[in-house]
Amino acid sequence: MLARVADEIPQADGFLFEPKWDGFRALVFRQGDQAYLQSRDLKPLNRYFPELQRALAQQLPKGCVVDGEIVVVGANGLDFDALQQRLHPAASRVARLARETPASFVAFDLLAAGGRSTMTLPQAERRARLERLLGSATPPLHLTPMTRDRAVALDWLQRFEGAGLDGVVAKPDHAPYQPGKRVMFKVKHARTADCVVAGFRWYRDTREAVGSLLLGLYDAAGVLQHVGVASAFTMARRRELVQELAPLRKDALKDHPWRDWASATDDSTRMPGAQSRWSAGKDLSWEPLRSERVCEVKYDHLQGDRFRHAAVFLRWRPDKPPGDCRYDQLEVATPFELAKVFGAARSARA
Repeated sequence: MLARVADEIPQADGFLFEPKWDGFRALVFRQGDQAYLQSRDLKPLNRYFPELQRALAQQLPKGCVVDGEIVVVGANGLDFDALQQRLHPAASRVARLARETPASFVAFDLLAAGGRSTMTLPQAERRARLERLLGSATPPLHLTPMTRDRAVALDWLQRFEGAGLDGVVAKPDHAPYQPGKRVMFKVKHARTADCVVAGFRWYRDTREAVGSLLLGLYDAAGVLQHVGVASAFTMARRRELVQELAPLRKDALKDHPWRDWASATDDSTRMPGAQSRWSAGKDLSWEPLRSERVCEVKYDHLQGDRFRHAAVFLRWRPDKPPGDCRYDQLEVATPFELAKVFGAARSARA
């Protein structure tokens, strides 16, 4: 079951509010003596998270199916970079990472119990059964916090970001579980930033439309760092951008701050055109632009010093000089301990 984006937490009654976790969505099937982990695109995950497979097989009762999120907890909250590294093809590397960066599973819905489907039950009833099912759960298995109080949810939206969480999810309390349907609402942190447009990628295999803009911010040393992309454009807008950016392509590589990346052979720098195991063979080659134009974008939050997701282009800022596009304009979330997040789950049920 999926969620669609909302600008604010719903004000109407009849919603259950939960934190939005930043990890890998997964279903856990407890069958026989085993627990099977499956990704949202139906791929098996057991080989990558052997420590979760063992723990979930021990704690979950047979015949249940639980929906939730696989996360890795780091020193400063959720660590999505460390979670990505867990998807490694080498068994020896998987075993080492399972010890060094163990994963946790945060449960937030119940699809079956005692060998019977619960998907037709209302969300509120599924939640109550999930609470009974996980009443004695211990790490690495967790029950996500839940509240019906909108004021509490608003507080979570602000405070929990410091623990690496991604926002708040609002679930209609009467709704059954509907796979593939966007019946929930997700409210994410939204901020704006002024960024240098230093390059772009073509749209798919055409040279008549822009796929995404490459965004840059200057660090404290005055170096332009690749911070992310803006990619949500209509096809008409993609074609317009080809003409708008054409003047900036002339002699763009001559003094470009990223020109050395074209010949780099390692992963020590954040190359706009670098391939990785996460790019799935996509063509990530890029076209340089003279770093003279500034745009305002909307973003949700940072992952390290890059935008966690693609930013949304808002407008050009001809009034802003590129040199003013620095990291120090970005809002930094106040750190918050994950232990307090899970403490909220207990206090909300009390």
